[in-house]
Amino acid sequence: MDKHLLLLTVLVSLSWTCCTPFIDIDETGEVFGLTGADLAPPVLCAAGALDENSFALEFSEEVYEASLEGIVPPLGEASVEIVSAFLTIHTGEFQLPGKEYALDLRVKDRAGNSQQLLVRCYGHNPRVPGMLINEFTTRGSSTHPDMVELMVLEEGNLAGACLYEGTSEDWEQRIVFPACEVRSGEFLLIHFKPQGLPEEQNETEDTGLSGGLDASPDARDFWVDQGSGLSGNNGVISLYRDPFGEIMDAVLYSNRTSASDEDYRGFGSTTVMLRADYLSDLGAWTGESLPLCPEDAVNPEESTATRSLCRSSVSQDSNSRQDWHTVPTGAYSFGAINSDELYEP
Repeated sequence: MDKHLLLLTVLVSLSWTCCTPFIDIDETGEVFGLTGADLAPPVLCAAGALDENSFALEFSEEVYEASLEGIVPPLGEASVEIVSAFLTIHTGEFQLPGKEYALDLRVKDRAGNSQQLLVRCYGHNPRVPGMLINEFTTRGSSTHPDMVELMVLEEGNLAGACLYEGTSEDWEQRIVFPACEVRSGEFLLIHFKPQGLPEEQNETEDTGLSGGLDASPDARDFWVDQGSGLSGNNGVISLYRDPFGEIMDAVLYSNRTSASDEDYRGFGSTTVMLRADYLSDLGAWTGESLPLCPEDAVNPEESTATRSLCRSSVSQDSNSRQDWHTVPTGAYSFGAINSDELYEP
């Protein structure tokens, strides 16, 4: 499958062909009754846009029949192609880059097990620019709320790119970027705790459009809808080409240590520990230990609302805590080249 295939975001309603309280699960995870009959419908494993006029879906087993009830918003006359466990939905019209589409379909295996699915995918965007998480604050104040800066590395269109607090598999809040042409060297400011003011506008064209706390007259401002701020001491921020696609960059941060607790390798919760492992498995974050421990993360302990966590002025990127430092009070640089000054207590 294409490496940009999206992971599953789906509302599933199961429709079983027979019903019995007595089931067995074999070593492959297949569900069988006492007679050995297959009782499980095909399970969706991945879905996403292959190109501008086709979506691809991968299932856990061979799909025998499939019917597409519709696509919202519509994309003209569509057809379904089945090849074993893979479906390709060919659309009569081109997708809009980054646009969310809902695919309503029913699939059935050879045993007659079927299910109805509503699968959400995003329109193919071949021009997502390279970007880095370049600066952030997690200990914001009432006048300088939590914010993340992205640095654009090449020209392209933001449509469908996604920034999470968390990861695409497990997250608290996110922003899916609208269509917006950007150039290399631009800065994007993502405000994670807006006040809900009318002037907090996403700047897809005019960089002077937006008002609100810490809005920049030069960089592009974007506002997380109903954002509640970032976890202050312990968490993950991650950036993807699309909401369930290829990871582009990530930051693991923690003020804890391996001795903080015994149950979660010091991370304080299963959630943060598993997110750290996810980043490690993808090669999106590295450390001196394996599995990762809190000492491998960026430590936000000395940061404040105006002492941000920054990459270097040349935005060095080794996917590790060595890329990051805390700047002195007032040296935060959202919307401009980072400061190389180091905070000294």
